[in-house]
Amino acid sequence: MNILFTCAGRRTYLLKYFKEQLADDGLIAGTDMQLTAPALSAADIKEQVPAVYAPDYLDCTIEICRKHKIDAIISLNDLELPILAANRKRFEDENITLIVSSPEVIEVCFDKYRTARYVESLGLNSPKTFVNLDLTIDALNNGELAFPLVLKPRWGSGSIGIEFVNSEDELKEVYAMLVKKVKKSILGTASTGDEYILIQEAIKGQEYGMDVMNDLHGNNRGVSVKMKLAMRAGETDKARTVDCEAIRNIGRTLGENLHHIGNLDVDIFERDGQYYVLELNPRFGGGFPFSYEAGVNFPKAIIEWLKGNEVENSILCPEYDRTFAKCDYLVEV
Repeated sequence: MNILFTCAGRRTYLLKYFKEQLADDGLIAGTDMQLTAPALSAADIKEQVPAVYAPDYLDCTIEICRKHKIDAIISLNDLELPILAANRKRFEDENITLIVSSPEVIEVCFDKYRTARYVESLGLNSPKTFVNLDLTIDALNNGELAFPLVLKPRWGSGSIGIEFVNSEDELKEVYAMLVKKVKKSILGTASTGDEYILIQEAIKGQEYGMDVMNDLHGNNRGVSVKMKLAMRAGETDKARTVDCEAIRNIGRTLGENLHHIGNLDVDIFERDGQYYVLELNPRFGGGFPFSYEAGVNFPKAIIEWLKGNEVENSILCPEYDRTFAKCDYLVEV
């Protein structure tokens, strides 16, 4: 079995995890715009591709799949997910399993305004969220909303463009700046309409991350909860696995209703004993290593499901109170 990781980037650990579980039963392939992408150092097969929005990106990717007899694809890039999901049939026609959620699921997760509305529709908490500057100012004036606020691209990725403001003057200034920035960036291609800056109340408190793991049919099979101890460049840098039934229940609610495929990376904040869902990312995130190193063998589960085999949900349960920290090291590229 050969598995392709597209937009491999810096996710060296993820390719290694799948390689460990495949052993001698297949190959790991990786693609990226640059052959110097660190994660490609862990791949058996390395291929360069154009940008995801390039007109020949899909053709190039499918040709790589044919060349290397790829059986399944896992994407590691938010901007690529809608493109792959919309072209699922092209991959199915090549007998390739696309471990990517439906276009509807991806839109709910990628559009952070829709994320907030969806979370609330499930009876879960989300920060107060706006996409219209005038309505935000009205909410501030009538006491519905209070500073500090956080602004970020509505269709964004990672921590790109996140800004905090503490006054109405700052709000207007930063809003205008972000509008210009998004228009000039690749996020401008992903954004639609004219309300593409998200404005939210800033939740201050302990931050948690979750891996909400569904099988290839969208059935929830496990939830791993991690307390974030430190962040670096928008990703979890230090974390500890924790036994928190309340947060696990939030994860199960999301997994059972969203019916995503594979992993859902979730960010949660706790404030005054209440948990607020901030982000839903329908892919492996930077916090997954903390689950895997604590015993969550999701790569093995995915490989077995691809083979048509079943696995026990117990392999998706972490050992609690395991603390890990990331560190940098050099790889030859």
